[in-house]
Amino acid sequence: MEVQYQEEYLRNSRGVQIFTCRWIPRLSSPKALVFLCHGYGMECSGFMRGCGHRLANSGYAVFGIDYEGHGRSSGARCYIKKFENIVADCYAFFTSIAVEEEYRDKCRFLYGESMGGAVALLLHKKNPRFWNGAVLVAPMCKISEKVKPHPLVVNLLTRVEEIIPKWKIVPTKDVINSAFKDPIKRDEIRSNKLIYQDKPRLKTALEMLRASMSLEDSLHEVTLPFFVLHGEADIVTDPEVSRALYEKAGSRDKTIKLYPGMWHGLTSGEPDENIQIVFSDIINWLDKHAEGDTAGFQLQSTRSNGNGVDERFIGQKTTFSNRKEGRKSGSYLCGLKGRLQSAM
Repeated sequence: MEVQYQEEYLRNSRGVQIFTCRWIPRLSSPKALVFLCHGYGMECSGFMRGCGHRLANSGYAVFGIDYEGHGRSSGARCYIKKFENIVADCYAFFTSIAVEEEYRDKCRFLYGESMGGAVALLLHKKNPRFWNGAVLVAPMCKISEKVKPHPLVVNLLTRVEEIIPKWKIVPTKDVINSAFKDPIKRDEIRSNKLIYQDKPRLKTALEMLRASMSLEDSLHEVTLPFFVLHGEADIVTDPEVSRALYEKAGSRDKTIKLYPGMWHGLTSGEPDENIQIVFSDIINWLDKHAEGDTAGFQLQSTRSNGNGVDERFIGQKTTFSNRKEGRKSGSYLCGLKGRLQSAM
Protein backbone atom coordinates (compact mmCIF):
# COMPACT_ATOMS: atom_id res chain seq x y z
CA MET A 1 0.00 0.00 0.00
CA GLU A 2 1.33 3.44 -0.89
CA VAL A 3 1.78 5.71 2.14
CA GLN A 4 1.86 9.51 2.19
CA TYR A 5 3.94 11.20 4.88
CA GLN A 6 3.26 14.78 5.98
CA GLU A 7 4.74 17.17 8.55
CA GLU A 8 3.15 20.18 10.21
CA TYR A 9 4.25 22.70 12.84
CA LEU A 10 1.58 24.04 15.20
CA ARG A 11 1.68 26.51 18.07
CA ASN A 12 0.19 25.38 21.36
CA SER A 13 -1.75 27.46 23.88
CA ARG A 14 1.51 28.39 25.64
CA GLY A 15 2.95 29.79 22.41
CA VAL A 16 5.42 26.94 21.88
CA GLN A 17 5.99 25.57 18.38
CA ILE A 18 5.07 21.89 18.28
CA PHE A 19 6.05 19.39 15.57
CA THR A 20 3.43 16.95 14.28
CA CYS A 21 3.46 14.35 11.53
CA ARG A 22 1.21 11.81 9.89
CA TRP A 23 1.27 8.68 7.75
CA ILE A 24 -1.81 8.28 5.56
CA PRO A 25 -2.83 5.52 3.12
CA ARG A 26 -2.66 7.33 -0.21
CA LEU A 27 -5.25 5.48 -2.30
CA SER A 28 -7.90 4.39 0.20
CA SER A 29 -9.91 5.68 3.12
CA PRO A 30 -8.26 4.64 6.43
CA LYS A 31 -9.74 1.86 8.51
CA ALA A 32 -9.36 3.97 11.66
CA LEU A 33 -7.17 6.63 13.28
CA VAL A 34 -4.13 5.82 15.43
CA PHE A 35 -2.54 8.52 17.60
CA LEU A 36 1.08 7.99 18.65
CA CYS A 37 2.42 8.90 22.10
CA HIS A 38 6.19 8.46 22.14
CA GLY A 39 8.38 7.65 25.12
CA TYR A 40 10.62 9.79 27.30
CA GLY A 41 13.34 11.52 25.27
CA MET A 42 12.07 10.06 22.00
CA GLU A 43 10.42 11.60 18.91
CA CYS A 44 8.06 10.60 16.11
CA SER A 45 9.46 11.49 12.68
CA GLY A 46 12.54 9.27 12.98
CA PHE A 47 12.29 6.92 15.92
CA MET A 48 8.63 6.04 15.34
CA ARG A 49 8.76 6.21 11.55
CA GLY A 50 8.76 2.41 11.27
CA CYS A 51 5.70 2.16 13.50
CA GLY A 52 3.84 4.85 11.56
CA HIS A 53 4.63 3.32 8.20
CA ARG A 54 3.72 -0.24 9.24
CA LEU A 55 0.35 0.85 10.61
CA ALA A 56 -0.41 3.07 7.62
CA ASN A 57 0.61 0.27 5.26
CA SER A 58 -2.02 -1.84 7.03
CA GLY A 59 -4.69 0.75 6.30
CA TYR A 60 -4.58 3.11 9.31
CA ALA A 61 -4.17 6.88 9.38
CA VAL A 62 -1.41 7.50 11.91
CA PHE A 63 -0.69 10.80 13.67
CA GLY A 64 2.32 11.69 15.79
CA ILE A 65 3.39 14.64 17.92
CA ASP A 66 6.73 15.54 19.49
CA TYR A 67 6.09 16.74 23.02
CA GLU A 68 7.35 20.18 24.04
CA GLY A 69 11.13 19.95 24.48
CA HIS A 70 11.28 16.68 22.54
CA GLY A 71 12.37 15.91 19.01
CA ARG A 72 11.67 18.73 16.58
CA SER A 73 9.39 20.69 18.91
CA SER A 74 10.63 23.85 20.63
CA GLY A 75 11.39 24.13 24.33
CA ALA A 76 14.18 23.21 26.73
CA ARG A 77 15.40 19.74 25.80
CA CYS A 78 13.44 17.07 27.62
CA TYR A 79 12.25 19.46 30.30
CA ILE A 80 8.78 18.59 31.56
CA LYS A 81 7.49 21.51 33.61
CA LYS A 82 4.06 19.91 33.99
CA PHE A 83 3.13 16.45 32.78
CA GLU A 84 -0.36 17.80 32.16
CA ASN A 85 1.09 20.08 29.47
CA ILE A 86 2.06 17.01 27.44
CA VAL A 87 -1.42 15.56 27.86
CA ALA A 88 -3.08 18.87 26.96
CA ASP A 89 -1.02 19.28 23.76
CA CYS A 90 -1.72 15.71 22.65
CA TYR A 91 -5.41 16.09 23.43
CA ALA A 92 -5.64 19.35 21.47
CA PHE A 93 -3.89 17.93 18.43
CA PHE A 94 -5.52 14.50 18.41
CA THR A 95 -9.06 15.80 18.87
CA SER A 96 -8.52 18.47 16.19
CA ILE A 97 -7.80 15.63 13.75
CA ALA A 98 -10.66 13.42 14.93
CA VAL A 99 -13.32 16.09 14.32
CA GLU A 100 -12.23 16.75 10.73
CA GLU A 101 -15.01 15.92 8.28
CA GLU A 102 -13.16 13.03 6.61
CA TYR A 103 -12.36 11.37 9.96
CA ARG A 104 -15.46 11.93 12.08
CA ASP A 105 -16.86 8.46 11.46
CA LYS A 106 -13.56 6.67 12.11
CA CYS A 107 -12.64 4.79 15.26
CA ARG A 108 -9.92 6.44 17.33
CA PHE A 109 -7.10 4.49 18.95
CA LEU A 110 -4.32 5.65 21.24
CA TYR A 111 -0.89 4.07 20.89
CA GLY A 112 1.66 4.65 23.67
CA GLU A 113 5.18 3.34 24.23
CA SER A 114 6.84 3.49 27.68
CA MET A 115 6.17 6.99 29.05
CA GLY A 116 3.78 7.40 26.11
CA GLY A 117 1.67 4.68 27.74
CA ALA A 118 1.14 7.03 30.68
CA VAL A 119 0.24 9.84 28.27
CA ALA A 120 -2.28 7.58 26.52
CA LEU A 121 -3.92 6.50 29.78
CA LEU A 122 -4.16 10.11 30.97
CA LEU A 123 -5.76 11.06 27.64
CA HIS A 124 -8.30 8.33 28.23
CA LYS A 125 -8.87 9.62 31.76
CA LYS A 126 -9.36 13.15 30.40
CA ASN A 127 -12.21 12.04 28.14
CA PRO A 128 -13.10 8.38 28.74
CA ARG A 129 -15.81 8.10 26.07
CA PHE A 130 -13.83 9.60 23.19
CA TRP A 131 -11.36 6.80 22.51
CA ASN A 132 -12.25 3.41 21.05
CA GLY A 133 -9.20 1.65 22.44
CA ALA A 134 -5.48 1.75 23.18
CA VAL A 135 -2.33 -0.18 22.37
CA LEU A 136 0.15 0.10 25.25
CA VAL A 137 3.72 -1.08 24.68
CA ALA A 138 5.73 -1.52 27.91
CA PRO A 139 3.76 1.33 29.50
CA MET A 140 4.89 3.53 32.38
CA CYS A 141 1.80 3.44 34.57
CA LYS A 142 3.01 2.17 37.94
CA ILE A 143 6.23 2.12 39.94
CA SER A 144 7.56 -1.34 40.61
CA GLU A 145 7.08 -2.31 44.24
CA LYS A 146 10.76 -3.32 44.28
CA VAL A 147 12.00 0.21 43.71
CA LYS A 148 9.53 2.73 45.10
CA PRO A 149 11.49 5.78 46.32
CA HIS A 150 11.24 6.61 50.00
CA PRO A 151 8.80 9.49 50.69
CA LEU A 152 11.56 11.39 52.47
CA VAL A 153 13.69 11.36 49.32
CA VAL A 154 10.79 12.64 47.24
CA ASN A 155 10.03 15.31 49.84
CA LEU A 156 13.63 16.51 49.84
CA LEU A 157 13.78 16.83 46.05
CA THR A 158 10.38 18.51 45.97
CA ARG A 159 11.73 21.25 48.23
CA VAL A 160 14.35 22.24 45.65
CA GLU A 161 12.56 21.50 42.38
CA GLU A 162 11.49 25.11 41.85
CA ILE A 163 15.00 26.35 42.64
CA ILE A 164 16.90 24.04 40.26
CA PRO A 165 14.15 22.55 38.04
CA LYS A 166 16.30 22.10 34.93
CA TRP A 167 19.39 20.73 36.61
CA LYS A 168 20.50 17.39 35.15
CA ILE A 169 21.19 15.74 38.48
CA VAL A 170 19.23 12.48 38.31
CA PRO A 171 21.69 9.59 37.79
CA THR A 172 20.59 6.87 35.40
CA LYS A 173 22.26 4.09 33.47
CA ASP A 174 22.39 4.08 29.69
CA VAL A 175 18.78 3.36 28.71
CA ILE A 176 19.59 2.78 25.03
CA ASN A 177 21.99 -0.06 25.84
CA SER A 178 19.41 -1.69 28.10
CA ALA A 179 16.26 -1.11 26.04
CA PHE A 180 17.23 -2.15 22.52
CA LYS A 181 18.55 -5.65 21.91
CA ASP A 182 19.71 -5.56 18.30
CA PRO A 183 23.16 -3.89 18.21
CA ILE A 184 22.68 -2.40 14.73
CA LYS A 185 19.32 -0.87 15.64
CA ARG A 186 20.83 0.31 18.94
CA ASP A 187 23.57 2.18 17.06
CA GLU A 188 21.00 3.72 14.70
CA ILE A 189 18.94 4.94 17.65
CA ARG A 190 22.02 6.36 19.34
CA SER A 191 22.94 8.26 16.17
CA ASN A 192 19.53 9.97 16.10
CA LYS A 193 20.38 13.44 17.40
CA LEU A 194 16.71 14.21 18.01
CA ILE A 195 16.66 11.66 20.83
CA TYR A 196 17.61 13.06 24.24
CA GLN A 197 20.54 11.12 25.69
CA ASP A 198 21.66 13.30 28.61
CA LYS A 199 20.79 12.91 32.30
CA PRO A 200 17.16 13.62 33.25
CA ARG A 201 16.34 17.01 34.73
CA LEU A 202 15.12 17.21 38.32
CA LYS A 203 11.66 18.61 37.53
CA THR A 204 11.21 16.11 34.70
CA ALA A 205 12.00 13.20 37.02
CA LEU A 206 9.51 14.38 39.63
CA GLU A 207 6.76 15.02 37.10
CA MET A 208 7.17 11.51 35.69
CA LEU A 209 7.13 10.09 39.20
CA ARG A 210 3.93 11.98 40.03
CA ALA A 211 2.24 10.89 36.80
CA SER A 212 3.10 7.25 37.50
CA MET A 213 1.89 7.39 41.09
CA SER A 214 -1.34 9.08 40.02
CA LEU A 215 -2.00 6.40 37.43
CA GLU A 216 -1.12 3.65 39.87
CA ASP A 217 -3.81 4.90 42.22
CA SER A 218 -6.44 5.01 39.50
CA LEU A 219 -5.82 1.90 37.36
CA HIS A 220 -9.33 0.73 38.23
CA GLU A 221 -10.66 3.78 36.36
CA VAL A 222 -9.26 2.52 33.04
CA THR A 223 -12.33 1.41 31.11
CA LEU A 224 -11.45 1.51 27.42
CA PRO A 225 -10.55 -1.62 25.43
CA PHE A 226 -6.79 -2.08 25.46
CA PHE A 227 -3.97 -4.36 24.39
CA VAL A 228 -0.89 -4.20 26.62
CA LEU A 229 2.37 -5.75 25.42
CA HIS A 230 5.59 -6.27 27.36
CA GLY A 231 8.91 -8.06 26.90
CA GLU A 232 9.55 -10.50 29.73
CA ALA A 233 13.26 -9.59 29.67
CA ASP A 234 12.52 -5.86 29.97
CA ILE A 235 14.73 -4.27 32.63
CA VAL A 236 13.64 -0.68 31.88
CA THR A 237 9.97 -1.05 32.79
CA ASP A 238 9.05 -4.04 34.91
CA PRO A 239 6.57 -6.47 33.28
CA GLU A 240 4.72 -6.48 36.62
CA VAL A 241 3.54 -2.97 35.70
CA SER A 242 1.61 -4.32 32.72
CA ARG A 243 0.30 -7.21 34.76
CA ALA A 244 -1.01 -4.77 37.38
CA LEU A 245 -2.73 -2.70 34.69
CA TYR A 246 -4.36 -5.78 33.21
CA GLU A 247 -5.53 -7.09 36.59
CA LYS A 248 -6.80 -3.81 38.05
CA ALA A 249 -8.28 -2.06 35.02
CA GLY A 250 -12.05 -1.81 34.91
CA SER A 251 -12.11 -2.55 31.17
CA ARG A 252 -14.25 -5.48 30.09
CA ASP A 253 -12.26 -5.80 26.87
CA LYS A 254 -8.58 -6.14 27.76
CA THR A 255 -5.72 -8.23 26.45
CA ILE A 256 -2.16 -8.76 27.68
CA LYS A 257 0.72 -10.47 25.93
CA LEU A 258 4.18 -11.03 27.38
CA TYR A 259 7.00 -11.90 24.98
CA PRO A 260 9.65 -14.28 26.39
CA GLY A 261 13.21 -13.05 25.93
CA MET A 262 12.22 -9.69 24.44
CA TRP A 263 13.48 -6.38 25.81
CA HIS A 264 11.92 -2.95 26.31
CA GLY A 265 12.10 -1.82 22.68
CA LEU A 266 9.59 -4.34 21.33
CA THR A 267 8.80 -2.37 18.17
CA SER A 268 12.20 -0.88 17.36
CA GLY A 269 15.05 -2.66 19.10
CA GLU A 270 14.41 -6.35 18.54
CA PRO A 271 15.60 -8.50 15.62
CA ASP A 272 13.39 -8.08 12.54
CA GLU A 273 11.56 -11.36 13.07
CA ASN A 274 10.54 -10.36 16.60
CA ILE A 275 9.38 -6.91 15.48
CA GLN A 276 7.27 -8.59 12.80
CA ILE A 277 5.63 -10.80 15.43
CA VAL A 278 4.85 -7.83 17.66
CA PHE A 279 3.37 -5.69 14.88
CA SER A 280 1.36 -8.63 13.58
CA ASP A 281 -0.24 -8.90 17.04
CA ILE A 282 -0.87 -5.15 17.21
CA ILE A 283 -2.43 -4.96 13.76
CA ASN A 284 -4.59 -8.04 14.39
CA TRP A 285 -5.93 -6.42 17.57
CA LEU A 286 -6.60 -3.13 15.79
CA ASP A 287 -8.33 -4.89 12.90
CA LYS A 288 -10.68 -6.65 15.31
CA HIS A 289 -11.61 -3.38 16.98
CA ALA A 290 -11.59 -0.98 14.03
CA GLU A 291 -15.11 -1.89 12.96
CA GLY A 292 -16.57 -0.69 16.24
CA ASP A 293 -19.38 1.83 16.44
CA THR A 294 -18.19 5.40 17.07
CA ALA A 295 -21.63 6.47 18.27
CA GLY A 296 -21.46 7.63 21.86
CA PHE A 297 -17.77 8.46 21.57
CA GLN A 298 -18.01 12.22 21.78
CA LEU A 299 -15.65 15.14 22.09
CA GLN A 300 -16.26 17.05 25.28
CA SER A 301 -16.41 20.81 25.16
CA THR A 302 -13.09 22.65 25.17
CA ARG A 303 -11.75 23.26 28.68
CA SER A 304 -9.56 25.94 30.16
CA ASN A 305 -6.04 24.86 31.06
CA GLY A 306 -6.19 26.77 34.32
CA ASN A 307 -4.40 29.80 32.91
CA GLY A 308 -7.42 31.21 31.13
CA VAL A 309 -6.31 29.69 27.81
CA ASP A 310 -8.33 27.04 26.04
CA GLU A 311 -6.56 23.75 25.35
CA ARG A 312 -6.22 24.04 21.60
CA PHE A 313 -3.55 24.96 19.12
CA ILE A 314 -3.54 28.61 18.13
CA GLY A 315 -1.82 30.68 15.46
CA GLN A 316 -1.07 27.64 13.36
CA LYS A 317 2.00 27.83 11.12
CA THR A 318 2.08 25.03 8.62
CA THR A 319 4.84 23.51 6.52
CA PHE A 320 4.14 20.32 4.62
CA SER A 321 6.51 17.90 2.95
CA ASN A 322 5.59 14.58 1.36
CA ARG A 323 7.67 11.43 0.89
CA LYS A 324 7.05 7.66 0.52
CA GLU A 325 7.85 5.62 2.62
CA GLY A 326 18.52 -13.03 31.72
CA ARG A 327 19.57 -9.55 32.70
CA LYS A 328 20.11 -7.39 35.75
CA SER A 329 17.98 -4.40 36.64
CA GLY A 330 19.66 -1.02 36.79
CA SER A 331 18.57 2.56 37.32
CA TYR A 332 16.38 3.83 34.48
CA LEU A 333 14.31 6.96 34.97
CA CYS A 334 12.10 6.66 31.91
CA GLY A 335 10.86 3.23 32.90
CA LEU A 336 10.85 3.84 36.65
CA LYS A 337 12.63 0.56 37.24
CA GLY A 338 15.91 -0.02 39.00
CA ARG A 339 17.46 1.71 41.97
CA LEU A 340 15.11 4.67 42.05
CA GLN A 341 16.04 5.27 45.65
CA SER A 342 19.36 6.61 44.39
CA ALA A 343 17.96 8.12 41.22
CA MET A 344 15.20 10.07 42.88
